[in-house]
Amino acid sequence: MRTLRIGTRASLLAKWQAEFIRKQLFAATGMEPEVIVIKTAGDKMQHAPVTQIGGKGIFIKELEEALLEETIDLAVHSVKDIPTDVPSRLMFPAVCRRDDVRDCLVGSTLANLRKGARVGTSSLRRQAQLRHLRPDLDLRDLRGNVDTRLRKVESGEYEAIMVAKAGLDRLGLSQRISEILSPEVCMPAVGQGAIAVECRLRDTEAGDLLAPLDDAETRSAVIAERALLAALHGGCQVPMGAWARVERGELLMDACVCSVDGSQCVKQRATAPPDQAAPLGEHMARLLIEAGAQSILEEVSRQRA
Repeated sequence: MRTLRIGTRASLLAKWQAEFIRKQLFAATGMEPEVIVIKTAGDKMQHAPVTQIGGKGIFIKELEEALLEETIDLAVHSVKDIPTDVPSRLMFPAVCRRDDVRDCLVGSTLANLRKGARVGTSSLRRQAQLRHLRPDLDLRDLRGNVDTRLRKVESGEYEAIMVAKAGLDRLGLSQRISEILSPEVCMPAVGQGAIAVECRLRDTEAGDLLAPLDDAETRSAVIAERALLAALHGGCQVPMGAWARVERGELLMDACVCSVDGSQCVKQRATAPPDQAAPLGEHMARLLIEAGAQSILEEVSRQRA
């Protein structure tokens, strides 16, 4: 039996995710894959805002190149890092069961933050929704891995930071959470909390080995959210959130688009059968645009030009 080579980013969280997949494969097949660490552009340029270093694909481009060059066999990604355009020679045989989708605050609760408190997050989506809730806060860009971000709260550089709860849970740092924000308060990023494994399209052996790790409900949710993202031509730098999930046999989806300054926030909800995930995402895009999202997206586009 061949030894599969799993490619991962260098961050603690990315390595945890790769190790999680390695253990899952071992449990399912008895094989011992090898984990190979690859530095991506997003890892190398931790002090620049995401908008300045290219946005789409900055955390996975080098991993996909390694797959195509056959120096690795599998690449493990956070779904929210994956652009909507996937190279035609690659595929995702496994979208693992989703963990907690919610965002959280470390350092303080939202209610306890004083007027003008400095809060750090690298996400335009989080910044826009926080500004909608608390326009009095001083929101700053925050890059770096989880450890770096937590240290910036400890040192007093930020009174709070906003991060994905799933990341802290996976690293055993849940006790650091000051407040968990419900999706009604802060809509998650597309794919947040989900891990996907990518391989070459013609590598049917790897695809077959990964198939048992796939979770049908998570895949449907992710397809719907990514279809919405594609329809709105969004990358990680569009202030939109989405959350699809299967409830009572129906695929239910909430989504929002916020203006960068937080003054406007358009929200919509829709449902469809789970096998109609992509059309649901496209339908949601139309609902948001009809409700006023188009002018917000055009303004964001002008600001980035």
